[in-house]
Amino acid sequence: MFVDEVIIYAKAGDGGDGCPSFRRESKVPRGGPDGGDGGDGGSVIVQAEENVNSLANIAGHRHWNAERGGHGEGKLRTGRKGKDAIILVPPGTLVRDLARGHLLRDLKEVGDSVIIAKGGRGGRGNKHFATAVHRAPREFEPGTVGEERKVTLELKVIADVGLIGKPNAGKSTLLSRLSRAHPEIANYPFTTKFPNLGQVRVGFDRQFVVADIPGLIEGAHSGVGLGHEFLKHVERTKILVHLIEPDPQDQTDPFDNYRQIHDELRLYDATLIERPEIIVVSKCELPGAAELAELMSEELGKPVLQLSAVTGKGLPELIQTILATMDANDDNDAF
Repeated sequence: MFVDEVIIYAKAGDGGDGCPSFRRESKVPRGGPDGGDGGDGGSVIVQAEENVNSLANIAGHRHWNAERGGHGEGKLRTGRKGKDAIILVPPGTLVRDLARGHLLRDLKEVGDSVIIAKGGRGGRGNKHFATAVHRAPREFEPGTVGEERKVTLELKVIADVGLIGKPNAGKSTLLSRLSRAHPEIANYPFTTKFPNLGQVRVGFDRQFVVADIPGLIEGAHSGVGLGHEFLKHVERTKILVHLIEPDPQDQTDPFDNYRQIHDELRLYDATLIERPEIIVVSKCELPGAAELAELMSEELGKPVLQLSAVTGKGLPELIQTILATMDANDDNDAF
């Protein structure tokens, strides 16, 4: 199951109380105060982890509580610090405060983390209150209360290459050929309900991550067909590979389909159409594919590749074009 948005409640641990204790040993009169401090409460932390691909692992765990700090003890013993509660999420997760709506942190890289609820501070024992004129203090501090907060975790898939196009354009089939990913593939629209990720290895030292974005339709920028749910994942891709089907099942014009997707990207976020784009006519084993590629190349003034994910024709050329585009745009941060 793929989940890309979850609301959770976080409660940090309370700090432990300080201890009001006095030293009592034989042959040690007037031992004085020896109450230890309370331990700090644990915090609730959200951290990006490499091997996590979805928020599904926390979809059924909406309440996160860190451990409270231990109370101080005599002989100046400090209470144990409460354990942190660590929530592991995929890189690309946005952490927002639910009440105020502001962004706490964008966890882009593996290892990035943010404290969403800070643990309470442990209270001081009575040793801290001793003075020259107040040698037997009974005062001590209770621990402070740990923070609590509701946050929204929203995942925007991070990938080097995003496969876009109309439903049934061949994106999932292409992903399965490029990588070892196993997306659902069928001969009907909207087979892909959520982004699929695959890693493509080229030789021994090159690799890139490809995201199969669910098919976009007219009105996607305004939310039609879960458009917002799909388009937000396009934001995190550095290069767009736009697949055009030469003979759509709905008998629409392939060139019009390209323009329509292009317009949806522009209306959703104008910066998306500035991303490097590789145009590919898929299913080139079908009649009319070569003519469509030639026409689009003349009209758009840029190369248009031809590809058959079934036969493998055009796959090496596509991979080399992706690598060349990545090399040319290494200095640009698309997200």
